Amino acid sequence: MTSAPFNAAPAKTRAPGSAGPSARATRLSAGMRLRRYLRGTLRLETSATRLEKQVRDYVTVTLELFWKRQTIYAAAALLCGFYYDLQVAVFCYLFIQFTEFCDTWLSLRIVKWKGGSLREARRYRDLLLLSAVQSTAAIVVWAGIVAYMEGISSHFMPLFFLFAAGLFAAVNNHQIPQILLVRLIMYAGVFLYIPIADILKVMPPIQSFLWLQLFTVVFVLFFVVECSIIFLRLYRRGLDQLDELRLERDRVQAAYEVKSQFVSVVSHELRTPLTSINGALGLLRTGAYDSDPAKARNILEIAHKNSVRLSALINDLLDLQKIESGQMSYDFDELDLVSIVEESLAAMESFAQTYGITFVLFAPEEMVIVQADRDRLHQVLDNLLSNAIKFSRRGEQVEVRVVLRGQRVLVEVQDHGIGIPPNSREKVFGKFSQVDSSDRRSHGGTGLGLCIAQEIMAAHGGAVDYTSKLGEGSTFVIDFPFKD
Repeated sequence: MTSAPFNAAPAKTRAPGSAGPSARATRLSAGMRLRRYLRGTLRLETSATRLEKQVRDYVTVTLELFWKRQTIYAAAALLCGFYYDLQVAVFCYLFIQFTEFCDTWLSLRIVKWKGGSLREARRYRDLLLLSAVQSTAAIVVWAGIVAYMEGISSHFMPLFFLFAAGLFAAVNNHQIPQILLVRLIMYAGVFLYIPIADILKVMPPIQSFLWLQLFTVVFVLFFVVECSIIFLRLYRRGLDQLDELRLERDRVQAAYEVKSQFVSVVSHELRTPLTSINGALGLLRTGAYDSDPAKARNILEIAHKNSVRLSALINDLLDLQKIESGQMSYDFDELDLVSIVEESLAAMESFAQTYGITFVLFAPEEMVIVQADRDRLHQVLDNLLSNAIKFSRRGEQVEVRVVLRGQRVLVEVQDHGIGIPPNSREKVFGKFSQVDSSDRRSHGGTGLGLCIAQEIMAAHGGAVDYTSKLGEGSTFVIDFPFKD
């Protein structure tokens, strides 16, 4: 293989005073740290359920405080019209009423909202943010105009009006951090601009009351920001506790559903063989077949099969308990996988014949050595083979393949039966669950086999998976690490 010569590009000269890579990296890292801090403090990213609650809480408070805001605006308009200028008061009051109309209309629309996706919740949050920008702009414009008409003075009314608005936002707008942040930034901007503009016009000495006014404004801003953080944290703590309660409720509900499935499946699987055993023993006890030993033997065979079925059910439950408690023991040894598969096929041959199913094995001639527990591996293979037999159509073949693929060895069990519907993976590998869990299902079982098989293969460093097409059949695959 030939390689092309590497031509280094000529180094570019950097203009004096231009920012180098280290300076850009510093600005980038500072920006990332600020973004992470804001995201951690405000938690701008949230789930659909949480964001929906935030939006609804915000809207609820907005509508509840409607008449209180109207009273404040009316009183402020009267003071402005009487002491300053009537036209300015009317203009600013109408501007605020327009923003109130938009805010109330949007809030009422959200009240009728039936909930939805995260995208829809974000859209309503963004609309509320736009509405909040409008109403905040109306307030700061009002305060700014009044301060301008006052000239160089203490600006008590506009500054107090802005302080009250900021405190009102801290107490009542903490449900949506973006809205709270935008309001505080806009209020703080005008709050600082009013005393700073007076200082820049007069340039007074530090002993002037104008400087004292600026320092007081900074102190008040710190107080408002601190109040906002406190209320925001309290609200977030409440949301966190609500999320924890919701998760606990979901866990309890899931546990209840598993318990219900357990009782339903186990009672069904116990009742059927027990009824058959009791019936067979009852017939033999009456002596009805004393004169016909062949029929008596047939009844005993049926009772024996059902007792084996009960034993398998109990073994599955015990294995599940061992797995969940971490007490499942394994006796690993070097085994020939092909021989293990052949043994499982021989053990399942009579069961396959009752369903009219034949096995076809495709395997390499050489030995395929794996590190495994013989009994547990037989348990997994027997489960896959019995499922393939039960869900195949009479007269079909079940194909079993042993395949070497890189450093892994695969055992594929393919049937040509009814197949598995899409999106059924949780039911296939779930506890006490079956794809067809109705009382009319044609095949029994606890729904534990594949769940246990998956845990056993995980302990072997392998896995169980499947592919299926409804109406055409399924292929279950187990894979191991290959031992050279």
